[in-house]
Order: sequence, then C-alpha cells, then structure tokens
Amino acid sequence: MQKGQIFKIHSDFYYVNSGGESYECKLREILKKQKQKVYVGDFVEFENGAIEKLLPRYNHIPRPSAANIDQVIIISAVKEPELSFSQLNRYIAFAKYHGIETVLCFNKNDLSNDDSTIEKVFSIYEPLGFDILFTSAIEGDGVDEFKELLKGKTSVLCGASGVGKSSLINAVSPAGINLRTKEVSKKTQRGIHTTRHCEIISIDADSRIVDTPGFSNLKFDFLLPGEVDSLFDEIYKYKNKCKFPDCLHLSESGCAVKAHLENIDETRYTSYKEFVEEAKDYKERVKYQGVKTETSHKKINNRTAAKISSRKRQRARNTVNQNIYKDVENERID
Repeated sequence: MQKGQIFKIHSDFYYVNSGGESYECKLREILKKQKQKVYVGDFVEFENGAIEKLLPRYNHIPRPSAANIDQVIIISAVKEPELSFSQLNRYIAFAKYHGIETVLCFNKNDLSNDDSTIEKVFSIYEPLGFDILFTSAIEGDGVDEFKELLKGKTSVLCGASGVGKSSLINAVSPAGINLRTKEVSKKTQRGIHTTRHCEIISIDADSRIVDTPGFSNLKFDFLLPGEVDSLFDEIYKYKNKCKFPDCLHLSESGCAVKAHLENIDETRYTSYKEFVEEAKDYKERVKYQGVKTETSHKKINNRTAAKISSRKRQRARNTVNQNIYKDVENERID
C-alpha cells in the first residue's frame, strides 16, 4: 500500500502526491460512513486509486480546510479593497484559536501614498509580536522577503477575495503556475473569487503554499463568551486582575481590562466585543441542549471501524424483540 499527501480535493476526487507522482483517488466507502473529515494536506494510505486510511495529522484548520501546516500567512490589501482591521482581527483570532503561527502580509503597497495606514499597522501589531511584511506583487516590492518567509514550510494563505493572494503566488512560483487573477470590482470595491478550491502548490523542493478561496464571513459562534479573551494577548494579560473570574470585560465592575483600555487599540477591543456577542449566541444555542455528540468511528485492536448510529442500533433491537415475540407466539400456536 502506498503513502502520500492529498494536495487537492475537487468534485469528490482526491489528488494524492506520492514519490513525486500524482494520483487521482476516491474515498473508500467505509471512510465515508465514518464521516471522517478529509482535508488538503492530510497524509493517507491508498491503493488502486482508493484511499484506504487517513494517517494522524498534527494540526488542522476547518476554514480554510487544511491540515499539517506550519504557518498561516494572512494576506490583506493596503488598498483596493480598503484594509479592514475588523476582518484582519478575525483571521488573527481564528489562527490563534487553532494554535498556528501567524504572519501578517499587506499587499498592493504600490496603490497607497498614505503612510498613516502603514504606521497604524505597525503600532497595533508589532507590539503583539507579529512578523509584518509589506509587498507589491505587481512591482515586485517585498517579493523576495515573501519567498524567504516560505522556505522550508507549508504555509496557508488566507484573506478576503481580491487582496492579491494569487498574484503573490504567481510572483514567487516557478514559470507555468500562472494562477488566474481579477481586479477588484470598481462598483462594490470587493474582490472576485478566482480560486475555487484549496490546493497545495510547490514553490521549490521544500516550500509549499496552500492556496485558498477568499472568504469573509468567519464567525465565533463555536466557543463560549468566557473563552474569547484568550484570543487577544493584550486583553488576556489583565484577566487575572479582574474582580470577578467570569468577567467578560464589557461593563462589569472591577474590570482590569476596562481600567487599562488606553493600552489596548480601539479596533482590537471593538473586535473583541463583536466576537463576545457572537459567542453569546452560541451559548444560548447550547444552553438547553446536550453538547455530547456520538462519534462515527471507534478503535478496535488498533483498527478503525465504523460505528452503528444509536438510531440504527435501536431499530436493530426493535427487530430482535419483534422476532422474539413472533417465536413465542408460534410456540403457543404449536
């Protein structure tokens, strides 16, 4: 059986790289029944065009869907579309939630003659310890530094449509990649999707990029409000100084965060409050319902096997009981 890594998923086909060769595969029915999530970047065992087993992954992010990655590079545009600090903070918090190293890249630097945006970026994010890079894929500014950032790593590029992800990949990739690019809509000032699916692109022997479709509707409706502050280092450091251990740093008395707002950037605190409100919606959803979910597979003697759902198990029990009653009735008649 061969081992390889999925580098593209498209229309229910899984494209696997193994030993420098590409193979088009389908997923075994047993894996579909187990409802195991399969991501670009997953290592697998396959044979005769069928993926037989998913190998353990060391990390993953569900959106964009990618596994076994070393860093997330958040691509934003300085202009066209206008830089959204709210959206940038969402990407940063999402990567932090999944515990993956994050780098900030600001593209289309050639379109801005205003240094105030650059100064604001450095004033907010440099004290937080982020590596920051400004590039222009069109003019080549910062492209060498961007390529150096990729060396020896598998990097996920994420950002809204139109920020220039495909242009940056084209600028650092070998001849022949030439990903499709489109200009930002002049009417809506929003990007147009050119990448339709996640795909690993090899830049050189040991540097790879996971190109992803642009997206912007990330919501923090999957965690509790009290967990949101852990996604903001400049807020979390005051948490233990608050009067109440369950303080949400909104309007509570004795809040250390509110007492130190002069040390927290306004856009960051605004984003924090937005995420808390989204998390409150999640809390309301799970308040009166169980959060335990039944797994779709189990381990038996180091082998993964599909589990029968509770509903199917109950149906099976009902059938057995009915057959027992029938046998009893038949014995009575005889």
